[in-house]
Amino acid sequence: MPEPQDADRLKALEAKIAALKTPAKVKDHSEEHYSQAQLAWRMVIELVAGLGIGFGIGYGLDTLFGTMPVFLVLFIFFGLAAGVKTMMRSAAEVQLKQHKAAQEKGDARGD
Repeated sequence: MPEPQDADRLKALEAKIAALKTPAKVKDHSEEHYSQAQLAWRMVIELVAGLGIGFGIGYGLDTLFGTMPVFLVLFIFFGLAAGVKTMMRSAAEVQLKQHKAAQEKGDARGD
């Protein structure tokens, strides 16, 4: 039968092993860079998609009505405006997430 002192030492050893097995949550600096690059590509794609959709609608209407440059130019500008608006919404969303994370980090430290 093990000694009570041995049982305490065994529990302490098991706790140390469990603490070493769980990896610490260390945010790699490259992960932050990756998320920024991902955000930049998302914004570029949103802008290009808005322009492409505007071009397609404008070209389709001009072909349908026989007024070649009118609707094309008009809907390209509408597509540009929609793309910029979507980009601004994405930027505001990311800014809000960063603000909330900063507040939670401040609350966790007791500030």
